[in-house]
Amino acid sequence: MDIRIALDAMGGDHAPGSVIEGAARAALDFPDTRFVLVGQEAVILEELEKVKSSRDHFEIQVASEVVGMGEEPAQALRFKKNSSMRVCIDLVKSGAVDAMVSAGNTGALMATSRFVLRMLPGIDRPAIATLVPTQTGKTMMLDLGANVECGAKNLCQFAIMGEIYATQVLHRQNPKVGLLNVGSEEVKGTGVVKEAAELIRRALGDHFVGNVEGTDIYEGHIDVIVCDGFVGNISLKSSEGVVRMISHFLKESMRHSLWSRIGFLLARPALNRFKQRLDPRTLNGAMLLGLDGVVVKSHGSADGYAFGQAIRVARDLTINKVNQTIKTHVGLLNNGKGME
Repeated sequence: MDIRIALDAMGGDHAPGSVIEGAARAALDFPDTRFVLVGQEAVILEELEKVKSSRDHFEIQVASEVVGMGEEPAQALRFKKNSSMRVCIDLVKSGAVDAMVSAGNTGALMATSRFVLRMLPGIDRPAIATLVPTQTGKTMMLDLGANVECGAKNLCQFAIMGEIYATQVLHRQNPKVGLLNVGSEEVKGTGVVKEAAELIRRALGDHFVGNVEGTDIYEGHIDVIVCDGFVGNISLKSSEGVVRMISHFLKESMRHSLWSRIGFLLARPALNRFKQRLDPRTLNGAMLLGLDGVVVKSHGSADGYAFGQAIRVARDLTINKVNQTIKTHVGLLNNGKGME
């Protein structure tokens, strides 16, 4: 089965070069995948000349407009109906492609995707979800900024979607789902969080382990961390800041003296392994779960390698039929009143 993925060739800080380099990398890894490069034909063709990849994997869909990184989402949605981003989403809606990836304006991507694709039946709001590194592998975390305020039912829906992803894509046989809170005790948290815990317990049974704290995110014993977008975004950005601070301190220490420089040379293999494990490019690609179509957001500053990882995420969602499973599972729960 051939998989077709539309790529917003004009979205992102380094477009279209990073997009086309990422597509070329993905084409080598996934011979069954074809890419529709959406944007301005002349610049796309120019970048294609720079990569060593069979043209059989690519086709170009012309789009005359570009959504700026700082553009208001409502303006992009209303006035740029022939933008590279909008055309990609329209291709998903029509069924011409199986998924789309963009490194462009996050707000515009969310607003346009929700307007065009709508939500999966039984899901009220989309959630931004991504994988974060842990001591033992990877953990999914959602929501990371799409919904700064959530009701208990929204958090329960996020938990269901995360549990399905962990099962279908990460192949966790009995995934553990935790609700991020200020403490693990059931009496802790706001009224919304307490109500959400009850709904999730009813929906997921033993897969729900209850409340978890911030320190649990990176220990690796929880497969899915659920929270609202306000808490999730702050948690993620704080973690990224800590990684940058540690890297700064390491570089500073290594330049401190001659012995420090010698020690750095001896420790370089171990430090390279450390760097690789924390390299955010390897986990690039945030999923907009809950939409009736596969949409993946790449980091705006992604290079070719990172964009290729976002393509991998879109492909995984497609071949593992995550949306179809969410639709079926949520429908069964609603029929049994499992989320009320």
